[in-house]
Amino acid sequence: MPKSTSGDRPELKRVNVGAAAIDIGSKMHMAAVDPTRVDMPVRSFGTFTQDLHDLADWFKACGVTSVAMESTGVYWIPAYEVLEQRGFEVILVNARYAKNVPGRKTDVSDAAWLRQLHSYGLLRGSFRPDAEIATLRAYLRQRERLVEYAAAHIQHMQKALMEMNLQVHHVVSDITGATGMRIIRAIVAGERDPDVLATYRDVRCHSSIETIRAALVGNDRDEHIFALTQSLELYDTYQVKMLDCDRKLEALIAALTDKGAKPAGMLPKARVKTKQVNSPSFDVRAALYGVLGVDLTEIHGLGPSLALKLIGECGTDLKAWPTAKHFTSWLCLAPGNKISGGKVLSSRTRRSSSRAAALLRLAATSIGRSDTALGAFYRRLSSRAGKAKAVTATARKIAVLFYNTLRHGMAYRDPGADYYEEQYRSRVLTNLKRRAKALGFALQAIPGEANPAVS
Repeated sequence: MPKSTSGDRPELKRVNVGAAAIDIGSKMHMAAVDPTRVDMPVRSFGTFTQDLHDLADWFKACGVTSVAMESTGVYWIPAYEVLEQRGFEVILVNARYAKNVPGRKTDVSDAAWLRQLHSYGLLRGSFRPDAEIATLRAYLRQRERLVEYAAAHIQHMQKALMEMNLQVHHVVSDITGATGMRIIRAIVAGERDPDVLATYRDVRCHSSIETIRAALVGNDRDEHIFALTQSLELYDTYQVKMLDCDRKLEALIAALTDKGAKPAGMLPKARVKTKQVNSPSFDVRAALYGVLGVDLTEIHGLGPSLALKLIGECGTDLKAWPTAKHFTSWLCLAPGNKISGGKVLSSRTRRSSSRAAALLRLAATSIGRSDTALGAFYRRLSSRAGKAKAVTATARKIAVLFYNTLRHGMAYRDPGADYYEEQYRSRVLTNLKRRAKALGFALQAIPGEANPAVS
């Protein structure tokens, strides 16, 4: 049999004829186009807005239709938005995936190598939601930062109270609650009498007036009052900024509701009526139902605020993922199997900095103590494999429910913890009977012990 030569090998076909690539930098972008269309196929451009429009003009003159760029910090965002507005198909490439294919690495050759890979269709673009969802995500992330800044000043207020030996945090569960804020504002306003401060107790507070009065006898030094005053002012400032974000979010969701299809039927009754801390000021659950037509809060672990954040990270239709398995793999919640020679080398989940995955893990942690099927699954797996694996596995289940609800309109109904335990018992008994039969034995129930528990 004659030896095969290099000419017998099938050549790669160019998929993107009008492909271009950009190596993103903080002060300079290196762009590359097809060398057959222009004498100088690689050019550098600045990062000013006019430079980005000059880059788009050069791409138009070279017949470019699709552009690939490596994601580097936030430097890619202006270039991405300008090129997208100019009508180019732009994909954002994870630098880790591009470097998996060996090639030369310099500022000039990196852009040319990226363009060549893109022309052959060897690059996979990262997920980028629609413009409206990207705007929603930006508002949500800005609001999340404001919540973090406000939380820092809550700690500063508590520190100032401790330095004054006012043990407010021992008599109230949250110093930013009704009782705590009334007392703090009265102290800042000049009130020092513990008897008067104790009268600001809210009727829902568990501590008595006498206990609160005893905790409010302290050392009133000017420097501590000054620190408390400034921390309170900064906390109130961030609360006002959060309300500004809420108005933006409410208007944007209302615009999405007008564009989307009207939901069929009325909004079901809320499963949990208590309002979450730091949740937006408007009715998030009703607003999301108007956009999606389904109630995501029926899924245990997903509150209105967390559901809104997931929509901001993943979008409203999830069409970017053909199946739930693709979705959970993108979230790095599915096992990342490494198989060689028919042997599984590793099945650990990949590391991820995905905000959506972090939100789902948070939902899985909160559901662990609930009397639900997911809660029973979490507790059983936690006792057998550890909490870390239980959180990941439960987060994956919640992700599948989230996907099926959004993509297929599934209405989730929790079967309960007892249903899961019965299923688990039935599965264990089936396995035991099969193993006993293989060894030539038969299982029999112990008389007088109907439905024994399986640990």
